[in-house]
Amino acid sequence: MDNFVNSLGIILFATLVYATPLLYAAMGSCFSEVSGVVNIGIEGMMTAGAFAGTVIAYFTGNPWIGFICGGLAGAFFGMLHAVATVNLGADQTIAGTAINMLGPGVVIMIARVLFNSTDTVPLTASQKIPKLFPGMFDTSTVFGRFMDNVFATYASTYIVFAVVILVWFVFYKTRFGLRLRACGEHPKACETLGINVIAMRFWCVVISGFLSGLGGACVTMTISTQFRPISIVGQGFIAIAAVIFGKFKPQGALIGCLLFGFCSGLKVVLGGSSGIDMQLISMIPYVVTVIVLVLFVGKSSVPAASGKPYIKSK
Repeated sequence: MDNFVNSLGIILFATLVYATPLLYAAMGSCFSEVSGVVNIGIEGMMTAGAFAGTVIAYFTGNPWIGFICGGLAGAFFGMLHAVATVNLGADQTIAGTAINMLGPGVVIMIARVLFNSTDTVPLTASQKIPKLFPGMFDTSTVFGRFMDNVFATYASTYIVFAVVILVWFVFYKTRFGLRLRACGEHPKACETLGINVIAMRFWCVVISGFLSGLGGACVTMTISTQFRPISIVGQGFIAIAAVIFGKFKPQGALIGCLLFGFCSGLKVVLGGSSGIDMQLISMIPYVVTVIVLVLFVGKSSVPAASGKPYIKSK
């Protein structure tokens, strides 16, 4: 029984830790997709955020400055995507693919200049995003260890759940959210009502990049403690899959990210004790992603104008 409770606590802790960067990226994807701009460049934006967050935290010694700078790095690549797709009318899928190649290429080049390596220097404990409520629970008991695993997690996890609530509120309880959703459904009708569709979509894509950058920073500032070229591989696409699973709604994306986070948590537990080949265990999140896309991609309520460049009437 004690082993079961310990394993359950570890799985829940890993679920929260691995779901956190996915949630940031998924909320960002919701902003872009709902406004009518397809953004498959989430992966590249997360990679930029992961590198910038780690490097700034390393040189400043302040994890929160690094965390915000990770978001700003993602926002920069989001702005590039917005200029290409919103202002210039480029194909959104091709532009997103370019961001996914450009982001890792740029940060690896900078890493070689700064560290003479594609990897950054590992962060110390004081440079990582801190955990909340450390030492609050008595870890000498099974129940205390379980509570410590679940609640004494990284501050970024608590923040992201607040972000999910905020995004839901903005989408469905504010005038901005109403206009945002309308731009993704009927942009020409929005224009007749005086809504600046170009500006709305532009800033939604920039917000998408900022949140994705925060997600990337979470990976290297909580889980791995340093940036490597493989730090983000696949996570941007998993976040997009979670958004599709959640029918482009923040509350649905939350469930999808927790599902994928659980798969990663299961991978951690099974990898340490099951005796199953680690390569097979590592496939779990990606296999689940493919299954989710096969089962749900046709049932998702894609915004009517999603992926269609908007040309302002003269």
